[in-house]
Amino acid sequence: MGRVPRRADLDAGIAGRTDAYFNRTKAIVRKFGDCRVTYAYFLRRPVVCAPALMLRWLNEVVAARGETVEIEMPHEEGSWVGAGEPIAYITGSFVTLVDLETLLLQKLGPPCVAAHNAYQMCAALPKSAFLAMDARHCAGAEMQDMMAYAASVGSRAARMEGARGFIGNANDATAHYFGAPYRGTPHGYGTMPHALIGYAGSTLRAAEMFRETFPESDLTVLTDYFGQEVTDALAVCHRFPDLAQEGRLSVRLDTHGGRFLEGLDPQESYAVMERHAPGAIRRYRSPNELRYLIGTGVSAAAIWRMRETLDDAGFIRVKIVASSGFSVEKCSVMADAHAPIDIVGTGSFIPESWGETYATADIVAYDGEPRVKIGREFLLRDRAP
Repeated sequence: MGRVPRRADLDAGIAGRTDAYFNRTKAIVRKFGDCRVTYAYFLRRPVVCAPALMLRWLNEVVAARGETVEIEMPHEEGSWVGAGEPIAYITGSFVTLVDLETLLLQKLGPPCVAAHNAYQMCAALPKSAFLAMDARHCAGAEMQDMMAYAASVGSRAARMEGARGFIGNANDATAHYFGAPYRGTPHGYGTMPHALIGYAGSTLRAAEMFRETFPESDLTVLTDYFGQEVTDALAVCHRFPDLAQEGRLSVRLDTHGGRFLEGLDPQESYAVMERHAPGAIRRYRSPNELRYLIGTGVSAAAIWRMRETLDDAGFIRVKIVASSGFSVEKCSVMADAHAPIDIVGTGSFIPESWGETYATADIVAYDGEPRVKIGREFLLRDRAP
């Protein structure tokens, strides 16, 4: 069992991480007399409410300090919160709460924005499942935990509207957020990286190695290593026809933005889209949207071309997994193109602009008397604590 940190160690860690002016305020209030305050925590942009990690840490710290606080949540987890609307009101001793603000804000803003992004992505492609592949883009374990939690919250919100949402993630440590059990234990999903294909010397051989090592597992084969997405996908399907027929074989498209999928170019990409979603080409509004439709990398045309190829060869039950830059915008474009994606692998729910994640807190009542700085009156509640 891990050692439970002593209160002195806990307080020292908090003091070292919080802003110095909060530590000084704590000392001043302790000297001149504590009071009961109410904080309002909010963001300046619309988000999906994802406060659980912040509240869990708050309760742990308050319990370790032998104190109690009152927490009022105007919005349920997973609900939409408008810009400037308080996500939480926290009431308690000023001395107990004042040095926690910095760390509480760190644990609130990023999950709420990431949850909003995940919700939008899932809602845009309601028929596709999603796999969270954010871990490699996270700055350490705490951010990894926040992003996985956020994706699960956004996913649940989208499921309430009929979307499939996130079915799991790519590592074991945060799999519990997605309820992905394997023999009673949450686990991460995924079969092979590019490195395995390089080691094997061919896409087909990598698939064979995986199958020999994990004979009970479904197989998702990564096809872009040699620039032969179509050729290698068909080779694996012909090698494992039983898996293909059972729907246990998937082809993952991860073509980078420096080239087209095998057999495509701008002209052929236009032709593919004319066959399957001509309206999308006529409705594009920006260079980015056009690139997602018929450009290099994993475009809508590339996905449709792979679906054509598999179906023409009789592999109608082989699934397509699409990855590489699937942001909110790209998911919306894929929806307009009716791209036949079974699973989206993405970490792009991580906020692109970190400034969007900056949460804020203000005290809105002192010993029950409503009081807040000028310009933040919208945070005041109708009733005092």
